[in-house]
Amino acid sequence: MIILAYEDKQISMKHLNIKISLFINYFVFAALLNSVGLLIQKSQNSYGVSEVKASFLEPAKDLTIALVAFLVGSFLPKIGFKRGMLIGYALVFMGCLQMYFGNSYHNVLVLFACTGFSFAIIKVSVLTMLGIIADTESKHKTFMGYIESVFMLGIVFAYIVFPMFYSETNPDAWLNVYLILAGLIGLVFIFFFFSNFDFPPVEKTSLKTDMHNMFRILIKPVIILFAVFAFMYVMTEQGIMSWLPTFNQNVLHLNEKLAAQMAVILMLSIAFGRFISGFIVKKIHWHIYLTLCLFMAAAIVLVVLPKAETVKITEINSITNVPFIGFVFPVIGLFLAPIYPIINSTILSATKKEEHSAVAGILTFFSALGGTSGSLILGYLFQELKSGKAFYFSLIPLSILIVVIYFIRKQTDRKVENSDS
Repeated sequence: MIILAYEDKQISMKHLNIKISLFINYFVFAALLNSVGLLIQKSQNSYGVSEVKASFLEPAKDLTIALVAFLVGSFLPKIGFKRGMLIGYALVFMGCLQMYFGNSYHNVLVLFACTGFSFAIIKVSVLTMLGIIADTESKHKTFMGYIESVFMLGIVFAYIVFPMFYSETNPDAWLNVYLILAGLIGLVFIFFFFSNFDFPPVEKTSLKTDMHNMFRILIKPVIILFAVFAFMYVMTEQGIMSWLPTFNQNVLHLNEKLAAQMAVILMLSIAFGRFISGFIVKKIHWHIYLTLCLFMAAAIVLVVLPKAETVKITEINSITNVPFIGFVFPVIGLFLAPIYPIINSTILSATKKEEHSAVAGILTFFSALGGTSGSLILGYLFQELKSGKAFYFSLIPLSILIVVIYFIRKQTDRKVENSDS
């Protein structure tokens, strides 16, 4: 009994080390990836590009994520999660330095391409490793909620730190953020280099076999629904997240710094929503919970957004003068928050552990395509409409998500019934 207790403690400590590593991963990349909304705003203000051209920052990272995720999803376990993560960190470290010294719109594109390439490796690794350390569906959902909350805290970090470096006397002062991020990435690289990840060996197969397995999984009905879900959800969340600073500045007439700072309300709402979702799904069936969240998100768009049309056209420089909508509309994040981690966990829990890497690759691929589509469409709508009406577009994917989540529940329930019988 003493020996067994000692072994359980050793396993727990090993998993604790992995969990801390996963938290650090998501925090750092959240800050880099989701600064895209700030860089869209900065590209217009500092580099003089149009809304449509600024919207191409999203594809720079998302299409790179999509391509790399689809390729690494099946063979990443063979080269090793740790080795893949270290390669990703080295690449994004160089990306931060070239952004600091380059200081141009094209260097921003390069930075996000490097970040997208690295995050594809990181995300597939994290989702796969999560399946190893969480041995029950309940633990999987709970820890998925926690790790997504940490991801949102990383985004909050970006939206707090970037505006701190905005300066009216030195227009390039904000670039100092990339020296801080490069330093943080260097520390994380060292942490990972000396960390010990011990996973079961993976059988070696050819790339042709890997691709065949990926497509074999992709044609399953539940995975097709998962792909549609990932596309539509990220189109909604990432679109709002990326264009909220521009909305605050161009529609609500907040100054550049305040527009960026106010966007942090959305990030905090999502972080809090994902944290409490782990407790709520223990009391309410996840399908009922997510359906209510989608209806509430749509209600905020329909009820709150029209107030943007009544805002007076005067530049706002103080938080005390920010219109009511500036505080209320970002609360939509509270209702969007639980959808992504809960559905991810539901699908991964319903698939075999040996398929998790491929499923994670599929998830990352379609999420990236959705993020790109949402940003491009909203960039065009903001340029053409010149108003907050661009965000009404989110009602389309929100409606589709209600239907898709219903069929995901039907598919996963059927799988549980078959396994019980």
